[in-house]
This record gives sequence, C-alpha cells and structure tokens, in this order.
Amino acid sequence: MGSIFLTHLPSAWHVDQAILSEESRLIVLRFGSDANPECMTMDEHLFKISPLVKDFAAIYSVDNKAIPDFNAMYEIYDACTVMFFWRNKHIQIDFGTGNNNKINFPIAQKQDLIDIIEVAYKAASKGKGLAVSPKDYSTKWMY
Repeated sequence: MGSIFLTHLPSAWHVDQAILSEESRLIVLRFGSDANPECMTMDEHLFKISPLVKDFAAIYSVDNKAIPDFNAMYEIYDACTVMFFWRNKHIQIDFGTGNNNKINFPIAQKQDLIDIIEVAYKAASKGKGLAVSPKDYSTKWMY
C-alpha cells in the first residue's frame, strides 16, 4: 500500500538529481520492486513515518529492475535495500551486521526505522560518514 504513495524516481538521472539537489535533508532511497512482499512492508513503514521525518529526511523509492544503473555501484543484490545519502555523499550506518552500506534486512518496528534515520541525519549533518545504529541488528542477540 505504501509504495504507491512514496515518490518514485523514474530514471537514473532523477535519482542523481535527488541525491545532488537536497541541501538540508537526508535522502532515503529504497531500492527494489514494488511487487516484492519485503519491499511492500518496508514501503508501508516508510510511508507511515514520512510525515514524522519530513523535516530532516526525504524518502524515495527506486525500482532497481527498471533502473539497474546503481545495482553494481552500490552492490544491490537483495530484494529490498534502503540506503542513505547526504549532500551527494553515501552515509553508512553500523548495524552490527558487518554490512554498513545499507539496510537489507526487515525492520519490524516503525520506531526503529525513525531512530535509524534520525541517527543517520545527525551524523551526516555533523560531517560524519558513519553512524552507529541505536540498536544492534546482529544475529548473535536473537538466541
């Protein structure tokens, strides 16, 4: 439901312009197919939190099947991937999973997603390229 309400970027040029043109907000890009169940869930979370984070984050969806330009560049191999950018710079987040480049796992709680975006924004606005997630998403804590 959320994916039809998120702003879709129709071409690689539009993705580049979204990353380049925003000066004061974090860019959140969801790469994946709108028909994928994982993406549908993530899109619903992103859509529901978008009014809460609109002052410091802009959220867009990108169909990586229609726009494959970024798949190799950002190593987008998963069904649903969320990445963060600030003033044309990729912002990494340490989730405790070993992959700091993107979110490629499901996030069950909307508040967790808000917290991640807020941490990324605060780190990026201070000039840092790496933020530490407020929660550890490694599998060692699931047992």
